[in-house]
Amino acid sequence: MLESHTFFSKMVDELVEFSEYDPELADGIRWLDVQAQKKGITFYDMVFEVLYKHDVNSKAKEWLSTRN
Repeated sequence: MLESHTFFSKMVDELVEFSEYDPELADGIRWLDVQAQKKGITFYDMVFEVLYKHDVNSKAKEWLSTRN
């Protein structure tokens, strides 16, 4: 568990570093930071929440498309 947490944190840290060269990514990171502060959670928790919701929604859409 600690290993996956470390991997996730490093991945997010690298995105933050890369945002120096990508203005759109930088805007998204700033938005995520503001949302995290509003919710009273860490920036990393906010990134995880967004990625998790995206994954769940993608899988739900895929499941629906196989049902029709």
